Amino acid sequence: MTQAPAGLANWAGNVSFAAGRLHKPASVAELQRLVAGSARLRPLGTGHSFSPLAQVEGDLVSVARLPMLVEADRAAGTVTVSAGLRYGQLAAILNSAGLALPNLASLPHISVAGSVATGTHGSGDRNGCLSTAVTAVELVTAGGDLLQFRREADPAGFDGLVVALGALGVVTRLTLRTLPAFSVAQFVYLDLPYEQVAAQFDQITGSGYSVSMFTDWRAQRMTQTWLKRVADRSGPPPPQWMGGIRAGQQLNPVPGMPGEHATTQLGLPGPWHERLPHFRPDFTPSAGAELQSEYLIGREHAIAALAALDGIRSLLAPVVQISELRTVAADELWLSPCYQRESVAYHFTWVPSPAAVMPVIEQVEATLAGYAARPHWGKLFAVPPAELAARYPRLDDFRAKMGQLDPAGKFRNEFTDSYLPPLA
Repeated sequence: MTQAPAGLANWAGNVSFAAGRLHKPASVAELQRLVAGSARLRPLGTGHSFSPLAQVEGDLVSVARLPMLVEADRAAGTVTVSAGLRYGQLAAILNSAGLALPNLASLPHISVAGSVATGTHGSGDRNGCLSTAVTAVELVTAGGDLLQFRREADPAGFDGLVVALGALGVVTRLTLRTLPAFSVAQFVYLDLPYEQVAAQFDQITGSGYSVSMFTDWRAQRMTQTWLKRVADRSGPPPPQWMGGIRAGQQLNPVPGMPGEHATTQLGLPGPWHERLPHFRPDFTPSAGAELQSEYLIGREHAIAALAALDGIRSLLAPVVQISELRTVAADELWLSPCYQRESVAYHFTWVPSPAAVMPVIEQVEATLAGYAARPHWGKLFAVPPAELAARYPRLDDFRAKMGQLDPAGKFRNEFTDSYLPPLA
């Protein structure tokens, strides 16, 4: 299936795709022929990226119409899935089979391949980004060849294939590590003061399987703190905790949005996939009309960065809908923002006005410059290419891998040419 993408844009509407055609092949063989015959091509996921990562002067290709696959290997503790499957779909199928993924992002609407390719993450001191669950990758390379890569066959090189920004080929299948299904109870606390967060940061983030703190930068407090606990490991937390008060009603982390759009709270236990995301798959996620940025820094700088950002609160508050702080475990994936460091993510959901937001993004980056902040690849950022390159020790190794798998630059675009230029 091929269509002209007139009017096609990402979910937020801030990125327009001016590609010649949007291809939706119905089989891997069709995809191979398409890739082999294309001069310039970029894969497109669900469009939840805010950066121009998928923009291209050539064609776009979606793998959403490839045959759906969810094939569990209980002996290996893995599941092999079609790349275009959304996490919400996959999680429900896995849970019905008594299985779970190690973690989920706040939105269940995003595709597996797109999330993996950009290093998207959830939260939790011991939880890596979603890409760390990948143990095998199948992709169509520039010549139309279907190649399979397994971690066990090349542990060192495999780390360069996972967070790949669509620059190595079109992913068709992924194999993910699984866990036995588990239940989670979710509690929300209101108005944790910054001084309490600074004094008890490790205790707060270690108090659940996944913990998220939200602030609107209008006062020195976390407006909401979402505590997600494995249901059978501990009893309910107290009514007052870390200077905050436990909420008595269902809430949405985005001010003004309905609470019923969010996953169930109030301590009611439920399946992992209905509690780990913040938003339900059957409702429009988040605020809809918005822009997003996110920066990941070393965990040791978490409180200093919070204080520094609070110092520009007068700039942030008018253009921020909500900000979120999450912790993410370190990994070895070359282009992961959490490469070799325990990380804290500072996420910004902005008002939908690029003119108002971009100057503040630049100020945020200047404020965090001393902490070697790595922006999420799929969010808005303005870090110059040379500065970003210095924050990724394996960037040149990845550029070499691009040259090996895509020597003619079939999967390149302006974004990759800026941040991942060909090696001389």
